[in-house]
Amino acid sequence: MDLLLSSYAGEDSPPHGSSDPDSSPTRIPLPSKSAAPNVDDTMLSLTVSGQAHSQVHKPLDPTQHVVSFNPTYDQLWTPIVGPAHPYAKDGLAQGLRNHKLGFVENASIEPFVFDEQYNTYYKFGYAADPSENRYVGDVVGFEKNDGITVYNIPQHEQKKRKLEKKKEMMEENDQVVDAVEVDNPASETWLMNNRKSPWAGKKEVVQGELTEEQKKYAEEHAKKKAEKEGVEREKGESHLDKSTFHGKEEKDYQGRSWIAPPKDAKASNDHCYIPKKLVHTWSGHTKGVSAIRFFPRHGHLILSAGMDTKVKIWDVFNSGKCLRTYMGHNKAVRDIYFTNDGTKFLSAGYDKNIKYWDTETGQVISTFSTGKIPYVVRLNPDDDKQNILLAGMSDKKIVQWDMNSGQITQEYDQHLGAVNTITFVDDNRRFVTSSDDKSLRVWEFGIPVVIKYISEPHMHSMPAISLHPNKNWLACQSLDNQILIYSTRERFQLNKKKRFAGHIVAGYACQVNFSPDGRFVMSGDGEGRCWFWDWKSCKVFRTLKCHDGVCIGSEWHPLEQSKVATCGWDGLIKYW
Repeated sequence: MDLLLSSYAGEDSPPHGSSDPDSSPTRIPLPSKSAAPNVDDTMLSLTVSGQAHSQVHKPLDPTQHVVSFNPTYDQLWTPIVGPAHPYAKDGLAQGLRNHKLGFVENASIEPFVFDEQYNTYYKFGYAADPSENRYVGDVVGFEKNDGITVYNIPQHEQKKRKLEKKKEMMEENDQVVDAVEVDNPASETWLMNNRKSPWAGKKEVVQGELTEEQKKYAEEHAKKKAEKEGVEREKGESHLDKSTFHGKEEKDYQGRSWIAPPKDAKASNDHCYIPKKLVHTWSGHTKGVSAIRFFPRHGHLILSAGMDTKVKIWDVFNSGKCLRTYMGHNKAVRDIYFTNDGTKFLSAGYDKNIKYWDTETGQVISTFSTGKIPYVVRLNPDDDKQNILLAGMSDKKIVQWDMNSGQITQEYDQHLGAVNTITFVDDNRRFVTSSDDKSLRVWEFGIPVVIKYISEPHMHSMPAISLHPNKNWLACQSLDNQILIYSTRERFQLNKKKRFAGHIVAGYACQVNFSPDGRFVMSGDGEGRCWFWDWKSCKVFRTLKCHDGVCIGSEWHPLEQSKVATCGWDGLIKYW
């Protein structure tokens, strides 16, 4: 160390080892330990001649996070020791680079674990480092608390808290008892001391003890209430089965029913055209119409679900009048669905009931309910499974009934929000459901396990879905004002090339539909218009101003290639 200090003393100091005692090397006082950083001893050395000193570089390990000395500038900027990587840039292999500054490693941590460590750190001062098996922060506190987290309370702490809680409850009970023991201002003792009180001379009536007169009145009141409820129940039951026929006759001269399709009802052409003008308007609902359905295969009748609690069926081919009204629900009707032959249909109402009607007679065959609001009702499209009912409920479940026995045979419970649509695909072996949870789920019929779950950050709720006539595509009405197309094949992928937009449907479950030949996509919107897009080009073909309010439903006639029915919240059904 003397060598080093003498070299720093100045040029006039004689070399070390001189015999002159007066010419001893000048000593420079060393700074205190806290002021000067540690210097690497291996860096500084002198030549054997002692005339000068030189620096020998000690290379730094690039993987080292903590250095126990202060490296020099030259050491810090020394190139990495070893052979250069042939494809490296700035000392890092190009293949490993995923960021402009180098390689960023992905880290995944569960929200619960993050919250636990975050809150633990702010309470106890330490937390687990998720990337390495160690703790950061107050290590002493960690050892003292035995590494507990805010969600991991030790047994002795739990016991202590229980005792404290018990003590608090006992104190509260004591306070209640004290409060009861306080003199009641209306009690006799108090009244004796306060003669001028307005309660003077009046005895306090003890709660629970009724006079004979009061008991008699209570019995009569209960009897009247029970009678009133019984009358209302009878009225309700009679109201359930009510149906009115408005046509001329229920059977014609040949004995055919009024719901029988005309014999000449058949498609004249395979090519569909966009309608241009209004042909007919059906008005009979006193409130908005929420859904319409053409009679299966023939379309000679149209069924409508009204917010005035009624379901009506209208003639399409001949008179154009209402033929029958079905009155069974006591709140707005949400959805309707025909059986394959059209002789029966389902209706779902906000009164939490699903009713199975006979189309011809208007009788309610059966009623189903789980105590929740059904948003969508569907039957299995297979002819041999027409007794199986599926309903999407407000409590996030899809409930399956066997209508012959009236029993619930299956529940599909995976969604996180109310279920809006049920669409059968893949030869009716599977079905797709959409929900308020902004996801699509694909189910194997009869098995309550999701086989495909579609949920992306950009997705919105899809309250209306329709199947393309070729069975290969699903058109989904998205609440961000666009119609998205998903494949019905194994992967159920989004078709990014097909997207239909321009209409305003945010907040409304406007029905989306296809023309029978699959060439056009059709949808109503929130401003009363009906939109038509070309399937191939995705361009808007035409818009029709149909209703004053929301155009909520639209159906293409199954046989008449250029005719479309729309319904709206103005209470009208229009035929174009």
